[in-house]
Amino acid sequence: MTPSYPARVRAFLSGSRIDPTSKPPSFLALRSSTLFIVLTVCLAIFTDILCYGLIVPVIPFSLSVQAGVPENQVQQWTAILLACYNAALFVGSPVAGFYADRTSSRRLPLLIGLLALAASTLLLCLGNTVTLLILGRLLQGLSAAVVWSVGLALLVDTKGRNVGQSMGYVSIAMSVGLLISPVIGGAVYAAEGYYAVFYIAFAVIACDIVLRLVLIEKKIARQWVDFDGHHSIATGPDAIVGSSGQSEPVPRSGGDDSSHVPGEKNDLPGSPGRAGSDSGRATAATPDELQQSARHPHLELIKSRRILAVLLGVVIEAAIVFGFDTVVPIFVRDTFQWNSTAAGLVFICVMVPGFASPLVGMLTDRYGARWPAVAGFAASVPLLVCLRFVSDNTLEHKILLCALLALLGATLLALANTPLMAEMTYAIDAQEASQPGFWGENGVYGIAYGLWTTAFALGGTIGSIMSGYLHAGPGWATMAWSLALWSFVGAVVTLGLGPASSKPKYPGSAASPTACAG
Repeated sequence: MTPSYPARVRAFLSGSRIDPTSKPPSFLALRSSTLFIVLTVCLAIFTDILCYGLIVPVIPFSLSVQAGVPENQVQQWTAILLACYNAALFVGSPVAGFYADRTSSRRLPLLIGLLALAASTLLLCLGNTVTLLILGRLLQGLSAAVVWSVGLALLVDTKGRNVGQSMGYVSIAMSVGLLISPVIGGAVYAAEGYYAVFYIAFAVIACDIVLRLVLIEKKIARQWVDFDGHHSIATGPDAIVGSSGQSEPVPRSGGDDSSHVPGEKNDLPGSPGRAGSDSGRATAATPDELQQSARHPHLELIKSRRILAVLLGVVIEAAIVFGFDTVVPIFVRDTFQWNSTAAGLVFICVMVPGFASPLVGMLTDRYGARWPAVAGFAASVPLLVCLRFVSDNTLEHKILLCALLALLGATLLALANTPLMAEMTYAIDAQEASQPGFWGENGVYGIAYGLWTTAFALGGTIGSIMSGYLHAGPGWATMAWSLALWSFVGAVVTLGLGPASSKPKYPGSAASPTACAG
């Protein structure tokens, strides 16, 4: 009997099998490969950042023209629009993460988030009132909540090992988005006007739609693959067939993580029985151990010292980053008389050092998150203080600003950000290895990265409002030392992150045995 059209649509969106005789999807090996999943998640994050950043350098120059805002209120509304984005991100992230932990597929919420992004971009493109611009920014924040919470959880599902390196690739996607979006937004706005800026956004969204529709999670691909306990090859009509036309092996555990397929109870990182006894980690959980799982695992997350340190560190980092997004375009316009193109180009100095993030992630996987994060925040303190010396429209002051921004990109975006992203997984896995089944059957990666994104949104909201009003009131110098004080607090807070010795010992990792997350 041929399945009904609604049944086929539901199966496509969720990835579930229509019936036991269903054939595997076309190109299953490619669509569920680690490389393709990482690429899709990174593009989703890049698209979100691109659509956010395109109008950062444009806002000061277009608010008065598009929405009729008086020139003396542009600074205020610039800060408010950025705060609206972060407020929606703050509210939506835990909800998206909670839903992601309870749905059979992470692809469906990713598609929902993409619809919100398309709607928000359309509103920002066509909006000619402050109300429509605010609504567009709110929808954009909700879309980002889904992308970051669900996307990072999917990435951890896919690459249970080398989490720091994986998060380094995410940092690159974020850095590239932040790097080119202000440049493109400023240049295109100056050359072709407001609406032309959004043509690029819609083109990238179209590519993102294709990849998210094609993506198949590894745990969904498992429906068409049979395994034994080692490196057996699925046979029969449901086998995964590679490009060579032959069935491809997909190891259950302990193999190269590029073909690792998480998803089963005894294999998904962070689930009760993910650990293998032959790797030096905790053995699979027994029914008695599962009964000892946390009654409210989501509440247990925020009781962990390590996770609290991560969340506070993220708040501080985001406050500094979003503070720059709010103030720098206006500062260079007023101080150097730069146009929107130059205001966008200055962000290159901040973002280029972020390409070192995978290397920082590799070091984090080996040595732990604590000292890279502490070093990043501590090194940022004198750099932020020195921003006060940039005050005149001279070549020397322009060079000084660019040099300081480049060094801040290295310390904040590479050294501090990547370890904070990876530490979430380290802390969860350490607790799970110490007490198998502690996080319950569904795991908590979705809500964990939802909290991470919530903390980022909270910091961004604080930073954009604080920096905007400090710059408009006491001035640039006061804003600079205020951000330096935040960075000093960040260095103290991240001393609470876990060292290498408290990370779970993945196969092939140099980390030592596990310890409790809290």
